[in-house]
Amino acid sequence: MAATRDYYSILGVDRTASDEELKKAYRKLALKYHPDRNKDDPDAGDHFKAAAEAYEVLSDAEKRRIYDQYGHDGLRGRGFQGGGADPRDIFESLFGGRGGAGGGLGDILNGLFSGQQSRSGPRQGSHLRISLGLNLKQAFDGVERTVTIHRNEHCGECGGSGAKKGTKPEKCTTCKGIGQVQRSQGFFMMQTACPACRGQGSVIKDPCRNCSGSGVRPQERDIKVTIPRGIQTGQQLRVQGEGEPGSQGGPRGDLFVEVEVAPHKLFQRDGDDLLCELPISFGQATLGADIEVPTLSGAAELKIPAGTQSGKLFRLRAMGMPSVYGHGQGDLIVRVQLETPRKLTARQKELLAEFVRIDDEHGSPQRKSFLDKVKDLFE
Repeated sequence: MAATRDYYSILGVDRTASDEELKKAYRKLALKYHPDRNKDDPDAGDHFKAAAEAYEVLSDAEKRRIYDQYGHDGLRGRGFQGGGADPRDIFESLFGGRGGAGGGLGDILNGLFSGQQSRSGPRQGSHLRISLGLNLKQAFDGVERTVTIHRNEHCGECGGSGAKKGTKPEKCTTCKGIGQVQRSQGFFMMQTACPACRGQGSVIKDPCRNCSGSGVRPQERDIKVTIPRGIQTGQQLRVQGEGEPGSQGGPRGDLFVEVEVAPHKLFQRDGDDLLCELPISFGQATLGADIEVPTLSGAAELKIPAGTQSGKLFRLRAMGMPSVYGHGQGDLIVRVQLETPRKLTARQKELLAEFVRIDDEHGSPQRKSFLDKVKDLFE
């Protein structure tokens, strides 16, 4: 749903909406389409998730900037696939905690919406984040890299249950397996996490010795990450299902890889364009020359016209970085710098002196104009 519809349209706000206006619009939709409040409406869940995804993007300044500039394709290029966060987490981040003992608005809403419904079912695992360094050539070509991460794995002894082999967790007698208990506060009936099982709905009386009842063990894992061509520093890649394991049979979280591209010795990057400083001799600048210029895909020929001045910029089309969004390729911008020789042979000095003498007799237009201005200054 949100993959094709405009996020601003989903929330019903203008593109200039403030953070407070976004929050207000999302609150209204979340309350209207909450699944526990619309059990007979099969489309309510989709509306609820779409509103959560739209708010997740637009409430984040960086994601909103990328979306405004590049749309959905821009977010996917940064690793955002939509629906990364649990819609209930986004909902409760505005309306209160996840069932603590404080009796906040989140508990009141849970009581209004959920009744006796269990919240101790399958839950997605936490996301993991790592940094990955690349050089400019790797970012240009696109590569496959293997990264080593430390994460929890389900205990092989107990199969992730946390209970000693041959036993299993028992239903909590306090909440009767629901994971929540009800209590009244004023006119409201509220639900809070069961203090006996901590919201799990079950208790482990004989814990597994291998994992001490946690159901998981820390391990190292090698994960292959595909780097798209043209990626830039700060962009994130999302590897689905490579985060922490879920609970109660829930799916794993995701692995987010933030890329950092190291500076290059020859090229400076400006978006998809590359800038290169090219030293040329006095003779090449004066007479003109065909010079080989380095690029990330091999050498290219650059024609230097006669009389080229130091600092002149030349643009080689489509020889820069490829767009990570698939929109063609940037340019290579070459700035020529006139290199003054430090050591001359006797013959070179003789020829250069002769050149200077003749040049003074004829005079260059720019130098003559400058001397005329100096002369006028003192007259």
